[in-house]
Amino acid sequence: MSTKTTLPAQRADAFEDLSGTSTSAFSNPYEALVAACQDDPVQIQARYTVHRTTRNAQQKARMLDQSFPGVIIDQILLRLSDPEIEPGYVDPRHCLVFWGRPTQKIKDLISRIQLELLTVAPNLWLMPQQRLHITALELTHSKKAEGIDQLVKTLGDKIAEITDHTFEHRTRLIRPMVSFDASALALSFVPAAGEGLRVGRTLEHDRFTYHHLRRNLYDLCRDTGVEVDSRYVVPSSHLTIGRFIYASDFADEEGSPDPGKMEAFVGTIEGINAWLKRDFWPDEYDGGIPDGGEWIVGEEKGLDCRTGTLWYGGGDSVRLGKGF
Repeated sequence: MSTKTTLPAQRADAFEDLSGTSTSAFSNPYEALVAACQDDPVQIQARYTVHRTTRNAQQKARMLDQSFPGVIIDQILLRLSDPEIEPGYVDPRHCLVFWGRPTQKIKDLISRIQLELLTVAPNLWLMPQQRLHITALELTHSKKAEGIDQLVKTLGDKIAEITDHTFEHRTRLIRPMVSFDASALALSFVPAAGEGLRVGRTLEHDRFTYHHLRRNLYDLCRDTGVEVDSRYVVPSSHLTIGRFIYASDFADEEGSPDPGKMEAFVGTIEGINAWLKRDFWPDEYDGGIPDGGEWIVGEEKGLDCRTGTLWYGGGDSVRLGKGF
């Protein structure tokens, strides 16, 4: 069967900034939020919090509505997961990104969450442990391989500087929470603002937030002449942990959406989030943060310059930066 099949049209969730930030007046869109927050990590954290809590509330209302048509099936991932659907199918979308790789402690936490999600959605596609990532900067997506190769050549020696950037610029993420919509689930964080500081780390270190990191990466790439063509610049720091490739987990015997099953699924997510807040958030733990509750981007591994068909954590590394 041809590998050029046009897949059925899919509904998609817009990457809408729900934090109240406008980027229109800035050549570097990440600078907009930093300026709006007066370079204050407390305000930056608040914008990230507003974005993710507002989005979860919107998605909950949408998915629990009696008229909800069902989860959004990722048709490409479905074909890659089940080759019998379309033998020989190849994902045509080539990308160029800079990823952060989670520490083992973060991966262990995600594994616990994924296992709990399987109790109510046994057919959920789970991001494999070795493929987990946070997209610090997406340069481009959904291109042909030749165009990506040219961008890598243009970046040239700058790739080493970019992938090592987190070695000297150590941004901290805290307060893990499961974020979700009708197509996927992620473990999201917010930038730290002085909570639960480790020995040797000060409030001044937290002034360099995850949004500052993304701003710097954007400038470093633009300095080479490469145009950054990201799908979104919303205030979100998340690792995708699961996607929907089958609707059966949320359907009745006739295959129609079952509101009761969706209610159980959303309820499980909310239960997980209550557990995360209780056991892994600093303000719920006498100021300290247990293992898995925080992540300094660049721990264990630096940034990963990645190319290829990497929508689901695959692709090839151009260079992996040095960790600490």
